[in-house]
Amino acid sequence: MIETERLRLRPLTDADTDWWVRLHADDDVNRFVGSYTREQAAARLGAIEQQWAQRGHGLCAVELRSTGETIGRSGLNWWQEFGETEIGWTFARAHWGRGYAIEAARAVLRWGFGPLGLKQITAMIHHGNDASVAVARRLGFTPLREDTVLDRPCVVYALAQDDYPTTP
Repeated sequence: MIETERLRLRPLTDADTDWWVRLHADDDVNRFVGSYTREQAAARLGAIEQQWAQRGHGLCAVELRSTGETIGRSGLNWWQEFGETEIGWTFARAHWGRGYAIEAARAVLRWGFGPLGLKQITAMIHHGNDASVAVARRLGFTPLREDTVLDRPCVVYALAQDDYPTTP
């Protein structure tokens, strides 16, 4: 669906359930995004598929174009309670430090601000997640407010369409 030089992003489906559980089983990965049982993962992926059907966007599996290996997830998530569309990124620890989060997020932002016509995208980052803060700032996000997401305090960063360069 979305391709970059090194990555392919495709909608997540229930076929990704076992992979989702494995990704979130790593304590370093789930520290900020939580872990999932198979049943919880299936429910979450079902909600993601429903968002794709209703809103035309959602979270994506991120695959290496060179091998097809699924290495993480990125995409857009609609939060009804906030009235906001959030970008997110989570990668398997073995793939940290290679610029994949930035590369995937830039592609998602181009998609969100381009064809989808979103006016603002947020990034809800739990306190202490310095790596995600660095990614958000590098993409041009700035702090918008303090909030609580999934019963944990976070900083909500925001990026307006007008502030995002068309060719980052």
